[in-house]
Amino acid sequence: MQATLLRGVDLLWQSAVTGFYFTKSDLKTTLVPITCFAIAAAPMTELSRLPHIMFWIWIHLLQFDVSNQTLEPEEDMVNKGDRPIPSGRMTFRDALILRWLLIPTCFIYSAMYSIETFYASVSLVAFTVIYNEMAAHAGHFIVRNVVNAAGFASFEAGATLVAGSDPHILDGIAVLSICCSAGIFATTIQAQDFKDEHGDRMIGRQTIPIVLPSIARYTVIVPLLLWSGGLSMTWHLNPLISTAFLSLALFVGTRFLKYKSVPADQVSFYWYNVWLSIAHSLPGYYRMYRQV
Repeated sequence: MQATLLRGVDLLWQSAVTGFYFTKSDLKTTLVPITCFAIAAAPMTELSRLPHIMFWIWIHLLQFDVSNQTLEPEEDMVNKGDRPIPSGRMTFRDALILRWLLIPTCFIYSAMYSIETFYASVSLVAFTVIYNEMAAHAGHFIVRNVVNAAGFASFEAGATLVAGSDPHILDGIAVLSICCSAGIFATTIQAQDFKDEHGDRMIGRQTIPIVLPSIARYTVIVPLLLWSGGLSMTWHLNPLISTAFLSLALFVGTRFLKYKSVPADQVSFYWYNVWLSIAHSLPGYYRMYRQV
C-alpha cells in the first residue's frame, strides 16, 4: 500500500515537472503578464481568486505549448534541449495524445466557471489551431501578429472572467483593457522574434527581423513609446507615473536598438515583459483613481 502511494506521488511529481518544462519559456511572457492583467481588469475582489486565475491561464498555456512543441520537435533538439520531447521526458506519440486530450480538459474546466469562460476557451483553442496546426506561425508577420493578438485577447478575456466576482460579465473597463492589450500585442509582439532569428531562418518563418532587417528594431521602440503615451492618457496616469512609464518604454526600445546579440535580445525581451506587465496593470490604477 505504501509503495503504491509513493509511486502515485512520484507519478504526480513527474507529471508536474513535465508540465513545467512544456511551459517554462512562456511563464514570464504569458502567465505573469496575463495574471497582472486579469487582476487589474476584472478587478480581482478576493485573494482566493489568484490560484484560479493562474491555473486557468497555465492549463491553456500548456495546451498551446504542447501543440507548438509537437509541430517541429527537431528544432528544439538544437536550442531547447530541456523541453520534454528532446530531453526524453515524454515521447512524441505521448505528447500528441496529451495535446488533443488537453482540449476537452480546457473546455470542461472553463465551463465550470461560466458559459462565457467556456467561449473564451473555445476561442483560444481555435486560435491555437490556426497559429500552430494551420501554420500561421510560419506565415507573413502581419498574419502572425494578428493571430497572436487574437489569441492573447482570448487568454485575457477568460482570465478576467475567472478573476471577477461575476464570471458571466466583462464591464466596460475590462473590455477596453482587452482591446488595448490586443493592439499592443498586434504591434509589439515582434519583440520576441529577435532572440529567435537564427532558428526562424532555418524553418522559413517570415518574422519582421528577417523580412525588414533595416527597420525591424525601430518597430519596437516606436510602438512602445506611442502605446506608453496613449495608455497614460487612457488610464489617467499622473505626471510622475506617466513619465516613469514612458522612460521604461524608452529604455526597453533603446536596448533593442543598441544591443543586438542573442543574449542581449533575451535580456531586452525580459525588460519588454516588465513593461508589458506594467501596461497590463494600469486598468487597476484607473479603477482606484476613479474611486478617489
